Amino acid sequence: MHRQSGILERVIAPGRPTLAPELARYVLTLAFPPADQGRYAELAERAQQGTLSAAEQVELDEYLNVNDFLMVVQSKARTSLKNSAA
Repeated sequence: MHRQSGILERVIAPGRPTLAPELARYVLTLAFPPADQGRYAELAERAQQGTLSAAEQVELDEYLNVNDFLMVVQSKARTSLKNSAA
């Protein structure tokens, strides 16, 4: 995870099941659209090749930050749903 992820995890607290089931189910539907998935794959490949421009590195970092956010908030959603079913 990236440097902001630790702070994000402390703020969102994915281990605390505090989301309402309806909101949790909605959060689990959030995903990158296909065009963004393709762009991310392209940027990731260029990063591995060492051919990213500075602007492309910023763009890739933005994708990674959004992905980190989705991972943390979706973890909280799964925990919340699991807890509501218990």
